[in-house]
Amino acid sequence: MKILVLIGNVPDTTTKIKFNADKTAFDANGVQWIINPWDELALTRAMELKEAPGSTVETIVVANVGRAETEGTLRKALAIGADKAIRVDADPLDAAYVATQLARFAGEFDLVFAGIEASDYNGNAVGGMLAEMLGINSVSAVSGLNIEGSQVIVNREIDGGSQTLGVSLPLLAIVQKGIAKEPRIPAMRGIMMARTKPLEVLQPVDAQPLTAIRTFEMPQPKAACRKIGEDQAKELIYLLRDEAKVL
Repeated sequence: MKILVLIGNVPDTTTKIKFNADKTAFDANGVQWIINPWDELALTRAMELKEAPGSTVETIVVANVGRAETEGTLRKALAIGADKAIRVDADPLDAAYVATQLARFAGEFDLVFAGIEASDYNGNAVGGMLAEMLGINSVSAVSGLNIEGSQVIVNREIDGGSQTLGVSLPLLAIVQKGIAKEPRIPAMRGIMMARTKPLEVLQPVDAQPLTAIRTFEMPQPKAACRKIGEDQAKELIYLLRDEAKVL
């Protein structure tokens, strides 16, 4: 069995967000890049499946669409334990464009993992689009996954409970929190081995994005906190009903 894990290259969650002068692009100067947290959990689960007794998983490949600066993130994924990395040398213009680039080789894999969303632009469409392009089974919001013979048993958290499904391969699993307990941290041996593992660079196929970013805008600053005394119930009700409009 071959597993593909899609890897998003996103800013560290402590990054101070800045945009260029005309607010049409993110300012990446001084940004520290990391693996998208949901993708990191997906990779951890893929490693656990490969290491399980009697596992049929032979190869784990990680892939992204991005320029050369994303290779540090892919190398970290290799240090965690992936066997190979693939980078499509293009800017990730939008979800449809990224899915089109990945579709050229993702069909070679039995199981594909995609994070439920990206922590930078909160995008969540690549996984579903890729499954549609490949014409394979897909399950979203997966919080647990095990391989039993020729089937994959997936668990999903649903409103008021949980759901267990048996799905045949090939499968694209869009995973959320719970797919693994904690992301795996690269050991020194893994970091050293990552330097010699293959990182294949592919040229992009001809494709057009379906969307374009016009402008960015920072959220409005939060209003100052207002304290209401315990004897001002009427004032509190007025503020909640007429100003905050939550009643």
